[in-house]
This record gives sequence, C-alpha cells and structure tokens, in this order.
Amino acid sequence: MRRKLSKSAEHSPFGEPGLGSLRKTELGKKRLGKSGLDVSRLCFGSLTIGPLQASLPLDRGAALLRRAFWSGVTFVDTAQIYGTYPYIREALRGYKGDGGNMGDVVIATKSYAYSAEGMQDALEEARRELDRDVVDIFLLHEQESEHTIRGHWEAFEYLLEAKARGWVKAVGISTHAVAAVRAAAAMDEVDVIHPLINMEGIGILDGTASDMLAAIAEAHQAGKGIYGMKVLGGGNLHARAPEALAWALAQPHLDAIAIGMQSEGELEVNLRLFAGESVAEANWCEVRRRERRLHIEDWCTGCGACVPACPQGALRLEERVVVDQARCLLCGYCARMCRDFCIKVV
Repeated sequence: MRRKLSKSAEHSPFGEPGLGSLRKTELGKKRLGKSGLDVSRLCFGSLTIGPLQASLPLDRGAALLRRAFWSGVTFVDTAQIYGTYPYIREALRGYKGDGGNMGDVVIATKSYAYSAEGMQDALEEARRELDRDVVDIFLLHEQESEHTIRGHWEAFEYLLEAKARGWVKAVGISTHAVAAVRAAAAMDEVDVIHPLINMEGIGILDGTASDMLAAIAEAHQAGKGIYGMKVLGGGNLHARAPEALAWALAQPHLDAIAIGMQSEGELEVNLRLFAGESVAEANWCEVRRRERRLHIEDWCTGCGACVPACPQGALRLEERVVVDQARCLLCGYCARMCRDFCIKVV
C-alpha cells in the first residue's frame, strides 16, 4: 500500500523528494516477440512528462520515472521529438535493477529521420543523451503504409546496420495505420511494431479498432513484438478509463502497453491494474481530480470536421480549430472525427 509522506519528511525511502513510497509490484515480464527483449507489460510513455505536455521539472519527472522502475516497470517509451531523454537519463542514475545495474530497463525510442545521415544523427543523439552505448529499440516514427516505410528505407537500413554493429538491439516502426502494421508484419527486417489501438478506434487513420486488432494479430503471429499506444485515445477516453484499460489488457496480442503518466496517483492505478489487482474508487477519484483540457495539435489542417461534432459548441474554425475551454466538457466526441489525431485531452 502507498503511504503518504509526512509534512516534515523531505525524502522518500529511495531519496525521491516529494514522492511517497510505493511497493514493488508483481508485474511480471513478457518476451517482446522474437526480439529477445523481456519487458514489463506496463510501459511508461514518457511523452506526457516532457516539454510537449506537462513539462515537469527535471527532478520531478525523473523521480516519477525512477519510482516506476522501483515498482516493477522495466519498459519506457520515448522519441527524439519528445525531449524526454534527460528525464530518463536522470531517472536511471543510481537505479539498480534486479540484475544489480540499470540494464533491466528497456528503452524504446523513435525518429522521423528518412536518410541514413539523419538516422545516424538521431541514434547518436539517443546514445549520448540517454548515456547508453546500446539503444534497446529504435523505430521509424509514425509510418502510414508500405510506401512510407519504403520512403524511409535508407534510414531503416542504417538502423539495420547499427543493429548488426551492436548499437541497437531491435528495430521497427510506430504507426497509427492498419496498412503500416500489415506491411511491417510481412517484413522480415522488422522486430517490433508500436501501433495505436483503443476500444473506440480513436486516431486510427484507415480503419476501425477491429481492423487494427486483426492486423496486430497477424503481426504477432509473424513473431513481431507488439506494444500498443493511445489505449485511452489520447486522453479522450479518460472518463471511461477503467473500461478502456480493462479492454486493452484483455487483448492477447499486445505484449506491452505504453501509457503516459504524470503523477504518482496515475502510476499507482496503472500498477494495480497491470498486476491484476482491484483499484479503489478513492484512487480513481485522485486521478480524475487532475485538471485536464482539450488540446489541438499544431498540425491541425483546419478541415473543420470536428466542429459540428461538438454538442457544446466549444469549437470554432479560424486558421485551425480553436477551443473555448469554458464550454468544453471533455466528452471526446470531436476526436472521433479527426483523421489526423490532432485532438488530445491533456
């Protein structure tokens, strides 16, 4: 059980300022396809703590990550664009895992690079900023189809070369598209696929949740390691979080699931769920109390498809969509209309 830090206490038992103690959780580990990597099924999605979202102070974000590691999470997802390498590096300093060092934490990162030179720079940045000679998993970021994968093939060939040299352990793609999962499933060179999946299919570019699940099953049966993302639909399913998370955990072809967390309360809820334990209503209430808002990403094209979907009239179209936060109820109806997954609850 978690116990609260007294007002007079300055540090937790592991030296984390401001965080109470969490018990070690029996999350277990799963083999990520044929990659040879064993990971906790709960993957810490680091996007949410970094400059693109919560922008937590470095010590606070690193403390939360380290707390996750101590509690049994051995898998963390990041990307070149997220700006979260410093958090992970700091979290790993002083952490000693089950093997007596920090080597039991598996790090997956991603890059939009399309040339060999660009991917070389991305890999060197990751090795330098994470303070690791070897990056566990390196993915082409946000691929849409066989055509985009082939368009990034020079960068992917560099990753294959880096894997042969021992600088990377596994390679693959991340994607919001069914077509890309199916294409990657047929490629012997791909070890790992990181697809978008949630019970409502929010954010899937070219199909339904059922379509994506079928593609994921095909890829998993082909030996690909699969770790899912956006199981809460970019926050749009936050009001139905217990249902959405239970649905994701019931999917047999997801080796792991990346979930963004910004607080100790969110971490504890997820630890309990992934350990098969019940979550008290008080814990859910603590998570729900966090202030949230609807966020429109910079890549919104201003198509306007989401505007009439809002029953509160909280969206208007200027150069791109603008949110009237006072009217918005965070129902998520608008996100279902956005092909480009521009609408998030953060």
